[in-house]
Amino acid sequence: MRTQHCKWVVLFVLIGLNIFGKLVNGYEFDETEFHYNTSEVISLLEASAATAAGAPSPLIVGLTLIPGAAAKGAVCLDGTLPGYHLHRGFESGANSWLIQLEGGGWCNTIRSCVYRKTTRRGSSKFFEKQLPFTGILSNKAEENPDFFNWNRVKVRYCDGASFAGDSEDKANNLQFRGQKIWLAAMEDLMSKGMKNANQALLSGCSAGGLASILHCDEFASLFSGRTKVKCLADAGMFMDATDVGGGHTLRNLYQGVVTLQGVDKNLSPSCTNQLSPTSCFFPQNIVPHIQTPMFILNAAYDSWQVVSSLSPNSADPKGAWKECRNNPGKCSSSQMTFFQGFRNQMLNALKGFSSSKQNGLFVNSCFAHCQTERQDTWFADDSPVINNKPIALAVGDWYFDRASVKETDCPYPCDNSCHNLLFKA
Repeated sequence: MRTQHCKWVVLFVLIGLNIFGKLVNGYEFDETEFHYNTSEVISLLEASAATAAGAPSPLIVGLTLIPGAAAKGAVCLDGTLPGYHLHRGFESGANSWLIQLEGGGWCNTIRSCVYRKTTRRGSSKFFEKQLPFTGILSNKAEENPDFFNWNRVKVRYCDGASFAGDSEDKANNLQFRGQKIWLAAMEDLMSKGMKNANQALLSGCSAGGLASILHCDEFASLFSGRTKVKCLADAGMFMDATDVGGGHTLRNLYQGVVTLQGVDKNLSPSCTNQLSPTSCFFPQNIVPHIQTPMFILNAAYDSWQVVSSLSPNSADPKGAWKECRNNPGKCSSSQMTFFQGFRNQMLNALKGFSSSKQNGLFVNSCFAHCQTERQDTWFADDSPVINNKPIALAVGDWYFDRASVKETDCPYPCDNSCHNLLFKA
């Protein structure tokens, strides 16, 4: 498996070389497009890894467009129908449901949203008609021991505001209808059997991880008290952190998303009664208000945040952080101290969350992003572990109440099990 993992890193470099070269040297689109392209690279990595020599072929699942969505105003940025990929559960999992909300950054300006609607992140015209289901979506017990035979759904992401906006820009033919897409998808799935679920888990990765935090209690409210409902956020703990230039890159981006897409009306009132709408789009200010049991899985040095939020080109005009942000092994001691401060900020923000008996936590000291959908990081021979427990088993132990899971890794570089993402400029 280690040899195969090395092949994947090489593949990542080959696929990403041209993309990251453009981005690091000043790509014309803003940071939202950087996340879009990062997602593209990771998707290609996953698909190639799944079909590598010796690896089993992944399950391929077809696309379903939601037929009545347009009548409800639930449309992608360009007005096309939203959709999802559903693989039915079987045997003991036939009446259990796992919903995975797709990630892929945000758009925070008219310009970036106009661009986005020409991609699969803003229009179902560009959706893949089929997707491989790997990691937490796999249908193989040896790859996904606790959820392999559940009804598993991947809800496509085409709004650019973590399924939370509700507005429009008629002049530029933009529909910001993430909240309505969320509702239409849930209503359609409820009609297909989810309303009778014995067990349900809402999950998501990256911008989808943020969406699972935003919608967790809303998801739970869909079910009767007989259904066991929990939520999982993977790489969704985006922090309101100070960047290397002393600014707030991500806060500025989120302010644009919230304002442009009309997100404020769909945020938790218990948060907005105390803080600004932009602050209430940050998970650190949302999780204290969530009532439903939740599991937070995050890399302490989330690679998207390292590159796009903490040390973007705009905050590093002289390129002093270029090598470090692309490869943590090339960071100076002062640069690593900065990242350790970010890790501490994240852990401090999660102290109250972690103290709740119903919640689960797995923060590993990796430079990674999204660890549930990739088979190599979810459950494989060399998966990342904390205290010898891989992510899949930690999530399963928590969901099924087999054990309390509050796993926090020691600081980088102590963890040799990490699958760090190394970017090439």
